[in-house]
Amino acid sequence: MIKNYLKIAFRNLKKYKLYTAINVLGLSVGIASCLLIGMYVWTECSYDVFNSKADRIVRVTMDYSTGGSGWKGALTGTKVGPQFKRTFPQVEDYVRLMKSAASIAAGATAFDEKKILYADKSFFRIFSFPLLTGNPETVLNGPQKIVLSRTMAKRYFGNENPVGKRLRFNGGENEYEVTGIAGDAPLNSQIQYDCIVSFSSLAASKTEYWNTANYVTYLLMKDADQFNSLSAGITAYMKKVNRDEMAIVPGSTDYWTYHLEPLKRVHLYSTVDAGLEPRGNITYVYILGGIALLILLIACVNYTNLATAQSSSRSIEIGVRKVLGAEKKQLIGQFIGESFLMAFISLLLALGICMLLLPVFNAITGKDYAVSGFFHLPVLLAALLLTVIIALVSAIYPAILLTRSRLTSILKNGATVAQSGGGLRKALIIVQFVVAVFLIAVTMIISSQVKYIQHTDLGYDREQVVVLPVDYKMSAVYEQLKDAFRTNPDVVSVTGAYEAPASIGWGDAITADDGSGPKELSVSATPVDLDYLKTMGIQLAAGRDFQRSDFALQDTSNEYKNYQSTYILNEKAVRDLGWTPQDAIGRKITRGEPGTVVGVVKDFHFESLHDRIGPLVIFLDTTMVRELFVKIRSKNMAGTITALSTIWKSRVPYRSFDYRFLDDDFNDLYVTEQRTATLFTTFAGIAIVLSCLGLFALAAFVTVQRTKEIGIRKVLGANEGNILLLITRRFLLLVIVAILIATPLAWLVGNSWLAGFAYRTQLHAWLFVVAGLVALLVAFCAVSYHALRAALANPVEALRTE
Repeated sequence: MIKNYLKIAFRNLKKYKLYTAINVLGLSVGIASCLLIGMYVWTECSYDVFNSKADRIVRVTMDYSTGGSGWKGALTGTKVGPQFKRTFPQVEDYVRLMKSAASIAAGATAFDEKKILYADKSFFRIFSFPLLTGNPETVLNGPQKIVLSRTMAKRYFGNENPVGKRLRFNGGENEYEVTGIAGDAPLNSQIQYDCIVSFSSLAASKTEYWNTANYVTYLLMKDADQFNSLSAGITAYMKKVNRDEMAIVPGSTDYWTYHLEPLKRVHLYSTVDAGLEPRGNITYVYILGGIALLILLIACVNYTNLATAQSSSRSIEIGVRKVLGAEKKQLIGQFIGESFLMAFISLLLALGICMLLLPVFNAITGKDYAVSGFFHLPVLLAALLLTVIIALVSAIYPAILLTRSRLTSILKNGATVAQSGGGLRKALIIVQFVVAVFLIAVTMIISSQVKYIQHTDLGYDREQVVVLPVDYKMSAVYEQLKDAFRTNPDVVSVTGAYEAPASIGWGDAITADDGSGPKELSVSATPVDLDYLKTMGIQLAAGRDFQRSDFALQDTSNEYKNYQSTYILNEKAVRDLGWTPQDAIGRKITRGEPGTVVGVVKDFHFESLHDRIGPLVIFLDTTMVRELFVKIRSKNMAGTITALSTIWKSRVPYRSFDYRFLDDDFNDLYVTEQRTATLFTTFAGIAIVLSCLGLFALAAFVTVQRTKEIGIRKVLGANEGNILLLITRRFLLLVIVAILIATPLAWLVGNSWLAGFAYRTQLHAWLFVVAGLVALLVAFCAVSYHALRAALANPVEALRTE
C-alpha cells in the first residue's frame, strides 16, 4: 500500500512540475527561514543558562539622583560586592568584573586584545566557565595572575603549555603569570573574554568606594528564593547609607541605591546599559520569531491554495478510486502522504539552503554559528517535528476537500470540487499579502529610522577622525606623538580624551550656587586634552575653549589645596542650574575640586538617540586620556594613515597601530537597529517573493481553467486589455483588501518600536502608500504574465482545448 502511495505521489509531482517546483521552493525557503531564525532566537533566549548556579546569580545595577537628574546603569563601585556580602546573610559570594583592552606580548608575539576581563578570585566558583588547566580556587587568588582562553593560548603559545609563562602588558608596563587555561566563552553568554586577569592586580581593588562606577558586580545568593528579600534589604540598607555615609538629607529627592537583576533575564530584559556586552531585546526576539512563522505560513498557504485549485484535475482520479472501493481514509492518506513527501524533500533542500546562507546570516546577526549546529540531534529532531507539522497543516484541508464530494457529482462534473475551495483560496491570498505588506511597511519604518540616525545632526563631526589607544606607558611620549602627527599637512588637529564623544559613560556630580544656595547636579563627565572642541567640531554657545594657561591653575602642591580646574558645560547643564550660557561664564562650580566655568557648548548627542541629551561637564585632565583622536583631511586618506602608522611605530614600538574611525563608535551604538533593519528587509523580500510565487501558480491554474471562456470573449470582440483586466482584477482586489488590513497593523507596530527613541523620524503616510504600491506591483507582475499569454493566444486553439 505504502509503495503504491509513493508511486502515485511521485507521478503527480512529476505531472505538475510548475506547482511542484513552487511548493518545494516555498516550503524549503520557509523551513530554512525557520531554522535560521530559530537558531538565533534559541541563542538569545538561552543566554547564561549554561551556568549551573544561574538561578542564584544576580547582577547589581546602580541608580542614583542628584539635583533632579539621575543615572541608571550596570556599573557599580568597588564596595558593593564585599559590603553586601558582609551585610546580608543571603549573599554567599560576589565577583567584580571590568572589561579592558591592552597590547599583550609573549616574546616577539604581540597582539592588541579587546576582551581582557578583570575578575575576583571567585569567578570560576560562581560561573560555570570550564577551566581546562589550573585550580579554580587559586588561578586568580593573587595579583599579576592571568588565565587564557583556549583560543588565546593557541594564538600566543601554539601547542606549548603556557602555564607558568609570563605575558607583558603594554610593552612591559605590567607582567602577568599564566596560571590556567579556560574554555572559550559560549556564544550565549553576556560575559565574553579572551583572558581573565586577577582583580587584585588593579589598584582599585585596594580600596572600597560606592561611587567609583567602573565595575560590573554579580552576587551569588545562598538560595534562589531569597531574591525578593535581598532586594528589599538592599533598598532599606541604602537609605541608611544615604543618611549616614553620603549625608543626603531625609526627604530630599536625592538618593543612591542599587537593584538586582536575575542573571538569566539580564540579556533580554534589562533596561540599563553599560554592561559587559550589548544587551539584547526581547521585543526583537518576538518579532523575528513571528516573521519566521509568518513566512512558513505563507509557504503553507501556497501549498493549500494550489492543492485545492488542482482538485478538478484530480476529480476523475478520485471518482475512479471510489468506484474501485477506496475508502475515504485511504484517499486522505494518499494526499497526506504526498504532502509528507513534498515536505521531506523541502526539508533536505532547506538544510542545503541553510548551509549555503549561513555566512551571510552570521554577518547580518553578528553571531558565529557553525554548519555543524544544524546536525545536532535536538536541531534535527526539531526540524523533523516542524516538517511533520507543516505536512499535516498543509494537507489536511485539501485532503478532506478532495475526498468529501459525492461520487455522482464527481463523475458528472469534476470541476465542482475545485469550485468548492474558492472562498478559502481568497482568504488565504489575503492572509499572504497582509503578512507581506505588513513586513514591507515595518521594514520601511525601521530603515527610515536608521537613515534618520545616520543623517541627524549630532552636534559634533565624526567624519575622518582616527581613534588610537593610549596607555600609561605612552605618557612619556604622548606630547611628542601629538606634535609628530601635527607635522603632517593632512592632519587638521589632534586631541585626547577618556572616551569617544559618541558614548560618554562617566557619571559624576557637580555643585554650584544658583543664587539660592548650593545646588548639586548629576552629570555625565569626560576628561579631555586641548583642542578637543576643535577636533570634534563641537560648537561653543558662549565663552572659550580650554587653553594651555589653564594647566597652570592645576597646582598639585600643598596636597592640592591650591588646585583649580576649568570647566566647560553643555547647554542642558546650564539650564538645569538655572543659568543662561552667557551668565554661566565665570561661575564657580565644584566637581571634587573647585573650578571656573570658561565655556558652554551647544548640546550634542553624547549618548544613543534612545536617550534625551543630559547635562554634561567637560574638564581638562591629560592624566585620564585613554584615546587619541586625529582629525585628517578626506583627500589621500590611505597615504595619511600610512604616515601616521610610521610615526606611531617609531614612538610606540611595543604596540601595533590598531586604529579605528570615530564613525565606527557611532555605528556600534545602533548595531541592533541596523541588524534588525537588514533582517526585516531580507525576510520581507522573502515573504513577498513567496506570496507572488503562489499567486503566479494560482493565476496559471485559473487561466487554464478559463481558457475556453477567454477564447469565446476574444471571438466576441474582447481585446488584450479586456482579457488582462478580467484575469488580474480578482487577484488585485484581494491584494487591496490585504493592504487595508495590514496598514493599521504596521502603523501600530512601527509606532510602538519608534517609541523607544527619544529622537525619531515621523511616521509619514507615504511609507504605507509605497508599501501598498510595491505589493500591488509585484502581484500584478505575477498575475499578468499568464493573463497576457492567454490574451495573445489564438482563440481557435483556446476553443479546441475542450
